[in-house]
Amino acid sequence: MCTMATLVSRAVRAERVRGDLDVLSRAGLDLATFLTEANESLVRAMPAASTCIATMDPSTAMLTGHRKWGDMLGADSLDWEWCLMEYGSPEPTSFQHLARAQRPTESVHRSTGGEIERSARLGTLMGPAFGYVDEARVVFREGSRPWGAMALFRGSDDPAFDTVDLDLLATISTSLARGVRSALLCSMAARAGAVPRGPAVLVLDSRDRVVQASAGAEARLAEMRTARLSIDDDPMWLIGCLVAAARRFARGDSDAPARSRVRSADGTWLVIHAAALSGVADRAGEVVVTIEEARPAEVIGLIVAAFGLTAREREVTELVLQGLDTKEIAARLFLSAYTVQDHLKSVFEKADVRSRRELMSRIYFDQYLPRRDAEIGTDGFYS
Repeated sequence: MCTMATLVSRAVRAERVRGDLDVLSRAGLDLATFLTEANESLVRAMPAASTCIATMDPSTAMLTGHRKWGDMLGADSLDWEWCLMEYGSPEPTSFQHLARAQRPTESVHRSTGGEIERSARLGTLMGPAFGYVDEARVVFREGSRPWGAMALFRGSDDPAFDTVDLDLLATISTSLARGVRSALLCSMAARAGAVPRGPAVLVLDSRDRVVQASAGAEARLAEMRTARLSIDDDPMWLIGCLVAAARRFARGDSDAPARSRVRSADGTWLVIHAAALSGVADRAGEVVVTIEEARPAEVIGLIVAAFGLTAREREVTELVLQGLDTKEIAARLFLSAYTVQDHLKSVFEKADVRSRRELMSRIYFDQYLPRRDAEIGTDGFYS
């Protein structure tokens, strides 16, 4: 039982963490630095044998990258099996569930009433492999958008995560989301002169083996490998998440598409999509994975969301990008011209620009301005 002094000490540490993370989330740090400093701050108040932080596509809640600390550092052999469990048969503590739940945090010990063997992820995988007896999770949410997630693990010599721990995780969810979202805008732009290529395709069989690959697929995976948050991070774990999600979607067990947007080594945005094939006999259970360069419309929404705009500000921005003037935007949205100008002023401040021209350059430069002289084809992409 915690003494009053212990509770006071934990409250003081928790308040310090909340303050630290609020400052870090507004400091304009790059992603790797933000995640490292956020992890160090949190584990000082909430000790853990190991931690893992992942980034998410805010539209689909699919993981796009991860970094590990503690016991799991460098232990990647279980990543594929973990992916199949996480997205193939998710539990009440799964990241996709917490991304939509009223409260973005939960622990396995609490959700199972202490019967952690009811969690396949902890009871049959992470527990036997590392000796963990509890896992606490939090999804980084700002409004309804999930930008990342974190898992913290404790061993048999440690107490299970309690309500005080989970309350702290719930209160820092928004700060963590803000830090990841802001870091997205600090990431490198696409390298000028980058040459667009056609889609790369992988086909995996029912035993999750790559049985076919198009020309260029290995090169795409290599680019993704060098762009991940961890030096040793194999992008195939990300493919595993999408494969498992595609099978659930095909069975009708999920309404979430197996789709995610990630960065390559040269800063180019890629879209990765997985779909289960309706095969017969020995071809049943196959999944096709497509990796291709994202079209402008697929990335602009993500970048605009990263500015932290309100719903109305996003609507105004989208119309600005379509070339409408203030009067046309006002008519389209049934607003006064003065209200549109107020929204634009707020958008400019959040995007750190001074004009519509700078706003358009800020959004398009991230991926597409290096090819500004190229023609746009009938499919809405640069030729």
